[in-house]
Amino acid sequence: MIPRTSPSRQGAAKLLLCVLALLLQATAGLAHASLNATEPVDGAVVAAAPQSYSLTFSESVAPLSLRLIRPDGTAVALERFAVVDRTVRIEAPASLGTGTHVLSWRVVSADGHPIGGSTMFSIGAPSAAAPLVEEAVDWPVRAGLWLAKVALYLGLFFGVGGVFAMRVLMPGLTAGRRVVDAALLIGTVGASISLGFQGLDALGAPAARLSEAIVWSTGFGTSYGSTALLAVAAFAAAAVAGKLRGTAGCAGAVLALTAAGAALALSGHASAAEPQWLMRPAVFLHAVAVAVWIGALMPLGLALKRGAPGAIDALRRFSKAIPLFVAMLVAAGIGLAIVQVERPGALLDTAYGQVFLVKLVLLVGLFVMAVVNRWSLTRAAERRDGAATRRLVRSIAAETLVALAIFGAVAAWRFTPPPRALAAAAAEPASIHIHTAKAMADLTVSPGRAGPVTVSAVVMTGDFGALDAKEVTFVFSNPAASIEPFKKSASKPGDGTWRAEDVVLPLPGVWHVRIDILISDFDMARLEGEVRIRP
Repeated sequence: MIPRTSPSRQGAAKLLLCVLALLLQATAGLAHASLNATEPVDGAVVAAAPQSYSLTFSESVAPLSLRLIRPDGTAVALERFAVVDRTVRIEAPASLGTGTHVLSWRVVSADGHPIGGSTMFSIGAPSAAAPLVEEAVDWPVRAGLWLAKVALYLGLFFGVGGVFAMRVLMPGLTAGRRVVDAALLIGTVGASISLGFQGLDALGAPAARLSEAIVWSTGFGTSYGSTALLAVAAFAAAAVAGKLRGTAGCAGAVLALTAAGAALALSGHASAAEPQWLMRPAVFLHAVAVAVWIGALMPLGLALKRGAPGAIDALRRFSKAIPLFVAMLVAAGIGLAIVQVERPGALLDTAYGQVFLVKLVLLVGLFVMAVVNRWSLTRAAERRDGAATRRLVRSIAAETLVALAIFGAVAAWRFTPPPRALAAAAAEPASIHIHTAKAMADLTVSPGRAGPVTVSAVVMTGDFGALDAKEVTFVFSNPAASIEPFKKSASKPGDGTWRAEDVVLPLPGVWHVRIDILISDFDMARLEGEVRIRP
C-alpha cells in the first residue's frame, strides 16, 4: 500500500475533491423531456389549415426531424421552425387539403437522449384511414449502440480501473498488462463509434448512413458527445500512466480514474435527474468505485494464478482497501436507485425496473462471491495455501464474468426511460388555448391523464384585456365514448384563475370542453375546444 502521507495519495484526494466541486456546480436542470402540449391538439378537427404548429415540451429541446404526413401518405419536411423557451413553433406548408394529417417529430432532450412521436389533426373532416407513420425499432442501430456502450464500460472499468490498480492500489503488479491495454483500446473504439450510432439514433436514420458527416456531428452535438470525448481522454491518460513509474504513474492513474468517473457524470438518465447536487456526484462516486473494484480483478487474478512476485502482498492491499470502495458503491447506488425508480412497483411494471432487477440479482451474486473470497479464501491464500489460491483465482474469474453481465444489463438502460421520467410525463398537464372575438381562455387539466383531475382557466377578453367574470362553468363531453356533457362550476381561489378540483375524466382520448363565462346577468360568452387526455 502507498503510505497515507505519500504525495501521490494527497494529490489524488485533492483531485477527487476538485472534480466533486465542479460536479456540484453543474446547476443545469436536466431531465428526460416529455411532450406537454400541441397546437393543434392531438386528434383535433379544424375548419381551415393552420398557419403554424407548436410542440411544447417539459424542457428545452433541439429539433432533429420534423415532418408532416399528408392524407395520401406523402411526407413534407418542415424546415422552418423556431425554438422559444420549451416550445417548438413550426411554419406550416402551403396548400394543404382536407383530411387527416400527422405531424411527426424527433428531438433531442437535455439528457442527450433522442425522443420522438407524432400528433394527428384533421382539416375539414377526418380521413377514412389515417396516414401511416412508421415507428419501427431499428435493431441494427440499437445493437450498435448497445455494443458500443459495453465497449465503453470495458475501457472505463477494466482498462482505466486496471491501470489504477497496478499503479496506485497494488503498485508493482505487472500481471494483466496486455488485458488492460486491450480494454483501453476496446474502450477507445467503443467511445468513438458510439458517437456515430448516437447520431443515427438521434436522426432516426438507418445504419447504412453511418458514414455521413451529419450523423457524426449530430451525435457529437448531444450531451453524450462530452461523455465520449472525456472517456477517450481518460483512456489516453491511463495508457500513458501505464508506461510510467513512481509518483508520475500514480498521478496519471488518478487523473485517468477521475476523468472516467466525470465522463459518466456528464450525460445519461441518472446524471440528468434532479437534484443535481446529489445525482452527478453520486454517478461519479459510483463509477469510480466500480472501476477500482472491477479493474483490480484481472491483474490480481492473473498474478495469483502465475505465482508472480508480490501477488500475495497485492492481495493483502486489495483486501484491506476494497471494502471502502464497495461501501461507496453501495451508498451511491442506493441514492441513484431511490431517485430513478421512485416507487417499488416500478421495479416490475417498467422496463427500466426490470433491467434494474436483473442488475441487482447479478450484483448480489457478485457481493456473495466477494464475501466468500474475503472470509474463506483470502486468508488461506495469504498463508500460501495452494488449493485455496486456485479456488480464489477461479472465483475472481467468475466475478469478472458476472461484472461483464452487469455491464451488458446497464447498457440496456440506454433504451429505457427511468420511472421518475415516466412519472413526470404522466403528471404533466394538458392545456388548450381558446380564442374568440369576445373572450378567450387558457385552460389546463392537471394531470393530463384519465382519472381525477383539477381544471383551471385564465379568462380574458378577446383583445387580451382583464375579464372580471361573475361565474365560470366547465362543461366536458366525449362524443366518441358516448359520454354526454356534464358541468362543473369553478371557484376563484384568488390567484387569477378559475378552478374546479372535483372533476373526473374517466377515459383517455379527445374530450370536448366548453367554458361558459357569465360576464354579467345579461351577457355570457361560450368558448369551445378539444383537449387530449392521456391514459
